[in-house]
Amino acid sequence: MTLTINGEARDITAETLSALIEHLGMKPDRVAIELNRAIVPRDRWPQTRLSDGDQLEIVHFVGGGSPCAAFLRV
Repeated sequence: MTLTINGEARDITAETLSALIEHLGMKPDRVAIELNRAIVPRDRWPQTRLSDGDQLEIVHFVGGGSPCAAFLRV
């Protein structure tokens, strides 16, 4: 299926948000996800299914660096 992740169309086979984060190689405790303009709580990721055409914004939090660099978009 094709998902738009942070403005970029990508072909992904993951069926849930949890599987997507694993597929992307990200640490779930450092990520926030917006799915179709709604923030999805982390405890709902395993049962939140993805569909062709979904739009996601994924923010990956990082530590260190300057105070202004509190997060990175993936």
